[in-house]
Amino acid sequence: MKVIHYTEAAGQTFNNETVQGVTGRVVIGGDDGAKNFCMRVFTVTGGGFTPKHSHAWEHEIFVHAGRGRIFRAGDWGDVTSGTVLFIPGGEEHQFQNTGSDDLVFVCLIPSGVAEI
Repeated sequence: MKVIHYTEAAGQTFNNETVQGVTGRVVIGGDDGAKNFCMRVFTVTGGGFTPKHSHAWEHEIFVHAGRGRIFRAGDWGDVTSGTVLFIPGGEEHQFQNTGSDDLVFVCLIPSGVAEI
């Protein structure tokens, strides 16, 4: 069993032309013996954004804190603390933080793909 606060997991920060102000943390993954899923926590600073991308696997996402918007199915929609999202495999998506506080979300992916 593993019990931690998500901020105890090592973070990897991303900043380039396609992603700004994003820190990703693998909080449960293969190193923990998780055989089916990987749980990641992403923090997007005010004005930051994840890359617009798609991939074969689905995402299950829970917005823990902050507010922003999500690009999915060709359109933008608002997200706030407590929002739950399902993004099917193959669907282009992107998060943007539209507030000044951090946008923090939990993201589940299947095992066997890059964890971060």
